[in-house]
Amino acid sequence: QPAASEKPAAPEKIVRRSEDFEVTGRGDHPAWQRAQWTNLVRHEQGKLPYESRFKLLYSSTGLYVLLDGTDARLTATMNEDFAELWKEDVYEFFLWPDERMAVYFEYEISPLGHELPILVPNVDGKFLGWRPWVYEGDRKVSKAVAVFGGEATPGSEITGWRAEVFVPFRLLRPLGNVPPQSGTRWRANFCRIDHDHDQRTTWDWSRLPGGFHRYADFGTIHFE
Repeated sequence: QPAASEKPAAPEKIVRRSEDFEVTGRGDHPAWQRAQWTNLVRHEQGKLPYESRFKLLYSSTGLYVLLDGTDARLTATMNEDFAELWKEDVYEFFLWPDERMAVYFEYEISPLGHELPILVPNVDGKFLGWRPWVYEGDRKVSKAVAVFGGEATPGSEITGWRAEVFVPFRLLRPLGNVPPQSGTRWRANFCRIDHDHDQRTTWDWSRLPGGFHRYADFGTIHFE
């Protein structure tokens, strides 16, 4: 039995190999049947009772992330990319391929389909995101969302929403350990924020009680 003051071990997850496919937001491509759902855990102070989970796949060209959760209201109004999406409903994930550098990739996506892809230098807890300079072609993220039980409009009553994201490895260069090979390990985390009824609730895969940017406490993904 670990002491109460000891934090739980950081989680680990295997990423299965796949051929490339188009993302639709629904996560209904047959390739996803090879990947297992992994639950996100709600932080204790959060009052919203929703469930959240994610799946991962990778190909020779990039990483596929599928995020899914129940919901009751679409609390999102921002209508542009690179906005402060975390102030409304959002899924987030963090990829830290090279532990030799305190630099990682952060991606956020809203239920309205807007995105925030940034590279984050984090030096002694001081961090700020930098936008990609060349963000087109084979360096651009492919993404789509699906909203269930209601309309994809601000304030709509819904039953849940899902985001499907493809991150090309070319976007992550020149970070080390990219592209991954069979046996490569990356540090990573997967998170959610929901703001329904002004009750901000957060979920994550690896416990980060001090905020999502505690990269030393990220989990580990293993590429098969």
